[in-house]
Amino acid sequence: MQAEPGFYGPLQYSPVWMWAGVALLAVVAGWYVFVFAVTRHPRTTAHRPRAASLTDLPALKAAYLQRIDDVERAAAAGQRGVRASHQDLSRLLRSFVRDASGVDALRMTRQDLERHPLPAAASAVGALYPGEFGQEPLPPVSTAAAKARETVSTWG
Repeated sequence: MQAEPGFYGPLQYSPVWMWAGVALLAVVAGWYVFVFAVTRHPRTTAHRPRAASLTDLPALKAAYLQRIDDVERAAAAGQRGVRASHQDLSRLLRSFVRDASGVDALRMTRQDLERHPLPAAASAVGALYPGEFGQEPLPPVSTAAAKARETVSTWG
């Protein structure tokens, strides 16, 4: 092939180009690691003890008992549906547990509450489940309100 005057063999690339490519890949990988590390939410465990609540428990109880009474009155007056009233009572009870203990009960199932050291809350939430998720006919709102009221008033 050397006899042909117009043919030139392939030229080798300089090793600098290989190292430049490796460095570019390392920079891109580093960028992804940096973005992931900066935007990642810190891990919280449900078993980590939280600081004691700094709220005034008697005032908190009074406020939530008033809200429970308001839901019961609205249901009795026909302003809210029965299922919606049961869901409001469950949300109020879970909010009370969060405010009184610092445990985010709004995002926990009944089984999660049972595994957590909150047996009273788990029992009350379990008692409200038929009104929230059950089939018709639903239990009366007054029964669920009484259970929520009992749980709030005997808390702590």
